[in-house]
Amino acid sequence: MTMVELPAVFEGKELPDLGEILENVRVVSLPMRVKFRGVTFRETALIQGPAGWGEFAPFLEYGPAEASAWLAGALEAAWLGYPEPLRDSIALNATVPAVAPEQVEQVLSNYRGEIREVKIKVAEAGQTLEDDVARVAAVAAAAPDARLKIDANQGWNHEQALEALTRLEEFDLLYAEQPVASVEGLARLREALRQRGISTPIAADESVRKAEDPLRVAELGAADVLIVKAAPLGGVRRALAIVEKSGLPAVVSSALESSVGIRTGAALAASLPELPFGCGLGTVSLMKADTVQDSLVAENGYLPLRDVTPDSVLLENLAVSAERLHWWRERIKKAYEQLK
Repeated sequence: MTMVELPAVFEGKELPDLGEILENVRVVSLPMRVKFRGVTFRETALIQGPAGWGEFAPFLEYGPAEASAWLAGALEAAWLGYPEPLRDSIALNATVPAVAPEQVEQVLSNYRGEIREVKIKVAEAGQTLEDDVARVAAVAAAAPDARLKIDANQGWNHEQALEALTRLEEFDLLYAEQPVASVEGLARLREALRQRGISTPIAADESVRKAEDPLRVAELGAADVLIVKAAPLGGVRRALAIVEKSGLPAVVSSALESSVGIRTGAALAASLPELPFGCGLGTVSLMKADTVQDSLVAENGYLPLRDVTPDSVLLENLAVSAERLHWWRERIKKAYEQLK
């Protein structure tokens, strides 16, 4: 299959100078309210450029090739700015990590006002389907007016996903996000569900942002919805091109960034022609600290589109050690070489 060519963020333009990038990097460690993706502190690098601030926050296990897309997204925000928005606020979902049922109400209490949609993490390593069902039921009880969706992060095999989505059908899920790992696996699962009469839509996340050809999901009919994240897809403009070429509805989600990175996700969401579902840009509410004084969080289920600027005192107080700063600067250098 021929890969579909997609625009690079700096196509036809000079990359910013590496020395200038490194001079304007601040690295912080943000404490989490609850463990998320196995971390209790989220390290992230903020980069200031002529157009504002960008955030470079690839997860620690990602190598230079994968991290280079995140760097492109950060540099786009800091040097090029964002496309013209089509809306000034974005519907969001709350996010519930893989916590015990008795912790659900506390997690939801960190969100301000009305909660319209909730995304629930499932298929956590070391947990069972019974744990997942109990958590989803606890969310349904705590937020009876909210629509629910789940995110398995590729945690199930085919049989496990089929059993889980059969069990969870009673909750009328908006969609199930990345229940199995591969694009082919998603297509097989989606077909098997339909044969059982289960109409839960399938959403693709990792199959889009980690694939060499992110449009293969649409070509194989493997999903009903795309989950797009600006940073790992290489920036707002490239993510917009992927959604347009796929022809599928899209949901914009965060990669557990501070308000600076959420601003980039909001720019993507604000530029999409249609937003049929709430976006996953509310994860700042899962953090005990942020890089800005007035965090970019939802009110009554909607995120306002506005610029944010990191606070110098917060950057100082949350700064990582000299050793970690050196590690992140070296990481940026390696990702930059991949971009070149």
